[in-house]
Amino acid sequence: MSNDVAYPVFRTPDPVLALRTARRLVEFGRCEYSEVSAFAELSSVAEVRRAAKAMPEAWFRGASELEEFQGVPFEDQPAFVVGVQASGLPADEAEFVGRLPVEWDILDQPVGSIEDSFTATIGSNTGEINWQSLEWPDAPEAGFHGESKHAEVTLLFNTRTRQWNEPAADHTVLVHVRSAVFGGRQTKEPHAHWLAAQVGLTVIGRAQRC
Repeated sequence: MSNDVAYPVFRTPDPVLALRTARRLVEFGRCEYSEVSAFAELSSVAEVRRAAKAMPEAWFRGASELEEFQGVPFEDQPAFVVGVQASGLPADEAEFVGRLPVEWDILDQPVGSIEDSFTATIGSNTGEINWQSLEWPDAPEAGFHGESKHAEVTLLFNTRTRQWNEPAADHTVLVHVRSAVFGGRQTKEPHAHWLAAQVGLTVIGRAQRC
């Protein structure tokens, strides 16, 4: 399990505004090796086709039952379940039966390369953009040391949790910090407040374990 926690710092029904706000935090911690990944669940064939047209370089994985391919070698499993890019998606809609929702993701890309397209395409689907390998700077006046291992920003679409188990009609920006619990209290919460304040934001909710 990850040893970081994420705090909500902004929420809006406007996905473009949510992305613009998330980028303010990202730029505060961005460094030469920072990367971005995006993930979503697509609930219909029409949504899969739309996403494939918008981002053909992304990967699509059809759903499967827990034990459906137990004991089947990886190379013998259906390509659509293992993962295909847009050109490998089934042409026949019948092949999507039992394969929804479809996982849609694109991983470890340069910051700034995929965020606009993903945000424009996500629609009402549940998903997220996650920026990794950021660097939170030292803040000796506030007693905070620099942080890189647990420095991330996440933009949640149509949900309010990293587990995607709380549907919402809005989008939430999260700032990540290292988790350190003593006496039942998350001692790193002040760091999240400080980070949010550096770009004119405030923590608006409780921590989420990531």
